[in-house]
Formats: sequence, structure tokens, C-alpha cells
Amino acid sequence: MLKIAVDAMGGDFAPEVNVFGALEAVADQEVEVILVGNESKIKEFLKEKNPPKGSISILHTEDYIAMNETVSSAIRKRNSSMRKAIELVKEEKAHAVISAGHSGAMMALSFLLLGKIPNVDRPAIATVMPSLKGHFILLDVGANVDCKAEHLFQFALMGDAYYRALFNSQSPKIALLSIGEEDTKGNEVTREAFRLLQSEKKLNFIGNIEGKDLFFGSADVVVCDGFVGNIVLKVGEGLAEALMKMLKLEIANLVTGRVGYLMIKPAVKSFRKKIDYSEYGGALLLGINGTSIICHGRSSAKAIKNAIKLATEMVKKEISKRIAQVIKSKEESNESQNSVNRLLCT
Repeated sequence: MLKIAVDAMGGDFAPEVNVFGALEAVADQEVEVILVGNESKIKEFLKEKNPPKGSISILHTEDYIAMNETVSSAIRKRNSSMRKAIELVKEEKAHAVISAGHSGAMMALSFLLLGKIPNVDRPAIATVMPSLKGHFILLDVGANVDCKAEHLFQFALMGDAYYRALFNSQSPKIALLSIGEEDTKGNEVTREAFRLLQSEKKLNFIGNIEGKDLFFGSADVVVCDGFVGNIVLKVGEGLAEALMKMLKLEIANLVTGRVGYLMIKPAVKSFRKKIDYSEYGGALLLGINGTSIICHGRSSAKAIKNAIKLATEMVKKEISKRIAQVIKSKEESNESQNSVNRLLCT
């Protein structure tokens, strides 16, 4: 049975939502959850429940990483719940790790303790977002503020592998986020990234995509640097919440609002579910030797449950191994081409 380590003390509503999310996960999934954190606090929320025998265990640690800590300070905490949870994966005592805590610390510690996949320049955070046609993957959403064209190219390779594994797709459409559809648009980095992606025949690269087209479903994987990606992610979340509140206010102001709402209630419920980040669990950190999932700081029990589900899926589909094979294949191809070029020059 797969074992998933959960940083029980991470997040705005820890440890309550992490414990309840774990309980919901083991109730409908064949998985064992290791809750890492303050044992007495965790047991407060476990005592009234009766999880299946052997499905929940606790690794006690007093310390945790606060949301307002610097990454450097977080890394120095040797006994934090986040670090201990990641160490379980490193020591092969767990198959994956999940945290709704400090995202910067989660990324840094996962990189430090688990290491990068060979030939990956930089890990990237990939998140699933809704579109009119279903979903698309956006990366990077925060791991790398400044990127080179080669980094964006690798993000596309990793995003392609992730989408194929998650949605069983054979040829996902890859797009580069820019300020115009033409290959001449964007800054120097995006223009060079466009050239690299266009030359890669193993990718179904469809060109640039503008921000206004993101949610229409024209692309399956959208690539950008972490600065832009994080802004897109936060704007998307804020807009979704604002639209729901606007809709409720407009309905309330109508004389026939209550009757009208009853008529459209199923559609509203379906829409809310589609834009709810908790439906997607968390964001996968691609490019490291292991499965590490970064959840929203405001994660609910439902989000934690779905993050555990995502973790089990990615472990079973060996996402890290898939990415390693893709990157290795590309590196071997580059070496082969370089050898040909050297021969031609002699």
C-alpha cells in the first residue's frame, strides 16, 4: 500500500484540515497517511474518528515552519514537520509528500533533500487550472522568478510528460505565454524559447498564447516563468471568487432573484466546483527525485484529500521516472547532434 506523508502543521487551518483531509482520503482510497507534526494536537482531531486500522500513523515533531518565515530560516529548522515529512520520502518510508505550508520552503527543502532529476536545470511548480474545454496545466507558478529560454524549454518537456500522465493524453498542445501570438512578440527570453520549442519535433507546440486566451482551452500546457505564472494563478483565483460574489449580488438585487436562483442553482453549483482550487488538490513540483505536492495555504480538508489522491496517481504513474526519461532522451539527442556538428567542422 502506498504511504503518503502529510505535513500536518502546514497551512492556515492546520492541523485540523490536514487531519480531516487524511481521514477522508483513507476512507475512499487504498492509501496509508503518515501525519507529521505535534502528536497531541493531531490526536485532538483524531479521537472522535475511527479510521481503518493501520491507515493513519503519526510521526511526532514539535517544530513547524510558519508562513511568515524566510526560506533560509525554514531550511535551518532540522525538526520541522515539513522537513521531517520530506525526509520520509528521502528515506523511502513514504512514497510522496504533501504540505499546505510555506510554499517557498516546501520547494527549497524538496530540492535540497530529494535532489533534482539528472540534467534538469530547475524544478518547476505545475498547477491544473480550469478552461472551457476542461483543464490545462500552467507552469511555472512560483519556483523560478527569473528564467532563461532553456529553462522554459525544459518546463515544456516536463509539462508535456505531466499532462500525458495525468490525463492519459497522447499529444497535448503546448503553448508559450507571451504578449502576442506572433513569434516576434515578447521579450528576448520568450522569443528564444519560441525558437527552441518550435524546433522540438517531439512536442506538439502550437505557438504563443495571450493571457486573454488562457481559459478558452486552446492549449493543454502553458509555459511561463514563475513570476508571471504566479500572478496568473492568483488573478485567476481572485477573479473566480469575485465572479461568484458578483453573481450572488446580482441575483439578490432582482425581484425574481430567489426563484431565478432555484432555476440556475445546479449550473451555479457545477460552475463553483469547476473553479474551486480544492478540486485539484495541489501543485506538483516537477523535476525532483520524488513526488512533492504544494497545496494552497487556505486548503480545506477536501483539498488535502484530493492532493493525496493526486500524489497516489503520480506515484503509480511514475511521473519522476517519465520526466527523467524525457530529459535524458533530449540530452542524448543534443549530444548526438553536437557530435555530428563536430565531424562536419573537421
